[in-house]
Order: sequence, then C-alpha cells, then structure tokens
Amino acid sequence: MIDQYGWSESLQRDFAPYAAQGYAPARVTAQHRGHYVIATDDGPLQGRMSGRLAQDAAQGGYPVVGDWVAQTPRPEDGSATIHAVLPRRTVFSRKAADTLHTLQVIAANMDVAFVVASMNADLNDRRLERYLAAAWQSGATPVVVLTKADLSPDPAAALAAVQAMAVGVDVVAVSALNGEGVADLAARLAPGQTGVLLGSSGVGKSTLVNALAGADLMATGGIREDDARGRHTTSHRELFLLPGGALILDTPGLRELGLMDADEGLSSTFEDIEALALECRFSDCGHNKEPGCAVRAAIDSGTLDPERWRSFVKLGRELSHLDRKEDRVAREAERKRWIAISKAQKSHRKPRAWD
Repeated sequence: MIDQYGWSESLQRDFAPYAAQGYAPARVTAQHRGHYVIATDDGPLQGRMSGRLAQDAAQGGYPVVGDWVAQTPRPEDGSATIHAVLPRRTVFSRKAADTLHTLQVIAANMDVAFVVASMNADLNDRRLERYLAAAWQSGATPVVVLTKADLSPDPAAALAAVQAMAVGVDVVAVSALNGEGVADLAARLAPGQTGVLLGSSGVGKSTLVNALAGADLMATGGIREDDARGRHTTSHRELFLLPGGALILDTPGLRELGLMDADEGLSSTFEDIEALALECRFSDCGHNKEPGCAVRAAIDSGTLDPERWRSFVKLGRELSHLDRKEDRVAREAERKRWIAISKAQKSHRKPRAWD
C-alpha cells in the first residue's frame, strides 16, 4: 500500500536503520488533534506519537501530513505508535502566529507547491509574493493557480498581471465551473509525486481537490458578496490519492503567513530585483541616492513597480528582524542594511494629495 503513496528505493535506504530496530514505514495522510492517520502496508491506521518522540522532537520535529515515519503497527485494533520522522526532502513552514521565533511546519515531502489565489476582487499580488517566497524556500516547485476565472471581469488581464509578477513561475488559470485548466494542473504531477495546495481561506483549494479527484472528497463553500472572499471550509490537513497515481495535499487556509528562514525564497521570488541590484555601481548600494543605482533607475523609469519594490523591502525587513544567526556582527550589519533600504524607500515615496 505504501508504494501508492510515493515509497521509493531511496526511502527504503533511508529507512534501513529503523527497519533494523523492527519498525515499519508509513506515511502521514491526515493530521487531527492528538492523532494521525497513516498509510501502512497493513492499511490505514490511527497513529499516535511515542512518549519519547513527543518529548525529544526538536522544534518542527513532530509528524505532519506528508511525512514518512517509523512506526509499530497494531492492525488488530487499527492503531500504531509513531517512533521517528524520516528526514524531509522538502518542507513548507511558517512562523507561528502567536510567537516570534516558533517554527510551524505545515506540510512535508511535496514535489510541487500550488499557490492558490482566487481570480476575483480579492486577488492580491503582495499576498502572492509572500506565499511564493515560502513556496520557493520549501524546496518544492512553485506553481501559481488562479481559480474562479468566471468571477473576474477580465481574466486574461488578471492572468497576464500575475505572470508578470511571478518571475520564473508557471501560472495556471482554472475554472471549476467549466473544468478549464484542470487537466493542465493534473499533468504537472507524475504518479507518485505529491502536490500541496497553499493559500488563504476560501480561494477554492477544496474545490480543486474534488476536480482533480473527479469526486466530492472535500466540502466546499461559496463566495461572500460583501468582500469577495471565500468561506473557510477545510479544518485539517489531508493527503489524497488521485486517480492517475499522484497525490494532493489540502491544507486549511492561513489567515497569516509569517516568513521564517526564507532568505533563498525571497531571492527567488524577487529575482528581477536581485538582478537589478547586481547592476548597481556600488556593491553595498542602499538604493537611495547613490550614483549608478540600477534599482532606483528602474523605479524612476517605470520598469520596476514601486509597490513590488516596497513589498521586497517589507519582506526583507521582516526576515531580518527574525534572523536567528549566531554571528551578532553579521546580524547587526544585515539589520542596518534593511533599515537603510527602508528609509530610502520612504524618502522616495511620492507625496499624496492630502500630505
């Protein structure tokens, strides 16, 4: 059974030390409060962490959906004990909403991260940039999925705008109403590969699961007329096996996505700005009034959207604030650099009519 969930020869090699201890492999397919559903060669079982794992797991080390684990099955009563989590190939995480430095792992071992946004009045480039930074950082391949094209007054223009913003990322428009784009989306996952659906509440992730599966696996909600936002329907994370042999992981909508340790993801998301910065005359350019600043020239000429620049500054400042590097000198230099960039951005902001 685990072969259907992406078990491979490389995983078999990684699992050898656990097999020597008498444990069996399994993949976490659902996560509920206090227990997990795991796919095993004995069928689906209800798994609970061993006391040692619960006590000794480092931050972010508890099992999450998509994880491969070492477990002791008890098929006679449909349960299992989870003893260890195998090393993760990819991981999507965020800063926990209620703390400053706590890492919350959302999903693991996915091959493609589908960043889902609704193509209606709630479409927001700045939110997409934040999700893309986290998706790039995860190690999976990001793909932007624009749902509910039937609710957009000009879907072609909306698609083109997102394509221009999402540098180096494929963008797919999907309509659950007429099935447009569903086959294209399904083709991006090979048998045994795992995709994860990421996005805010109500953007249509559960509807996508149903469309890809060709069955109503998940409850879905409609759109609120007052703010064009969808209704939250998914309350837990779950991994589904699709008819073609691929897997899709649905997640609850995130009200807040705090970035954490996402420097590489930020660089990938804003690859255009990073490339411009390399053209500046001075390597330590603060992108303020320095001569030969390619970033400032691009903003002044209109080739770089000032809002995109401000988003880059904001996310970079956020990461700098959360930086946990032990080298205090490097951390202070990085902090000062982002403060300088932030001041430069504010000083060049055009005055508003009421200023």
